[in-house]
Amino acid sequence: MTLPSIIDDLLDGLNSLSFGPPATHVYNPLIYARKGHDAYIHRYGDAPKEILLLGMNPGPWGMAQTGVPFGDAAMVRDWLAIEAEIGKPEKEHPKRPVMGFDCDKREVSGSRLWGWAADRFGTPDRFFDRFFVVNYCPLVFMEESGRNRTPDKLPRAERDPLFAVCDRALRRTIAHFDPAWVVGVGAFAEKRAAAVLGDSDIVVGRITHPSPANPRANKGWAADVEKSLAEMGISGQRAQSSCCGHGVF
Repeated sequence: MTLPSIIDDLLDGLNSLSFGPPATHVYNPLIYARKGHDAYIHRYGDAPKEILLLGMNPGPWGMAQTGVPFGDAAMVRDWLAIEAEIGKPEKEHPKRPVMGFDCDKREVSGSRLWGWAADRFGTPDRFFDRFFVVNYCPLVFMEESGRNRTPDKLPRAERDPLFAVCDRALRRTIAHFDPAWVVGVGAFAEKRAAAVLGDSDIVVGRITHPSPANPRANKGWAADVEKSLAEMGISGQRAQSSCCGHGVF
């Protein structure tokens, strides 16, 4: 399946789901920010990739604004060279407005992840030659207060059907990219990747999440990531399954 068809099927599955309190607002940037996401996959989503980085779900100031995973608006515009017209969710939380690429609030997780990629690889093409970044779940869940509610904290009656839809999309995404490694950005993503892949030969690993809420991320996230990737066997030499040549690592 192509990436756009995988996304369309994911959206069809999500349309059959419903969510209630304590989540009062649910954003789906694959709908209102689809132009930003399409620009991302069309520009950088060629297959295969050696390493698939897997996030949990969009942040309110990241992918929720741009349609790009970990999509801090400044990094997406200035480093990834992507800018697109962004719409609005059906029900917008007054504390979490969608301003698209006009958003001046930084997404720290996105600034760290794409900032590391920029520092380490120099150009997006050199990064995406080996890596691609996706989210497990495309939905943003917010409580009445504006507090973010992660997918794993949903009631089981909502969580299990959501995971079934997202697992199917992840399985197809992995098949599309045919990576040697799937690396969870955080423990949740690692766990979902392991559940989807089962006994596959693909290596599942984890890097610590770049969120400022993660104390470990505030003590040199980039250096921590490099150490974790090296421990997984991801280094400057391409894997044997990939084409010849050398990467930046």
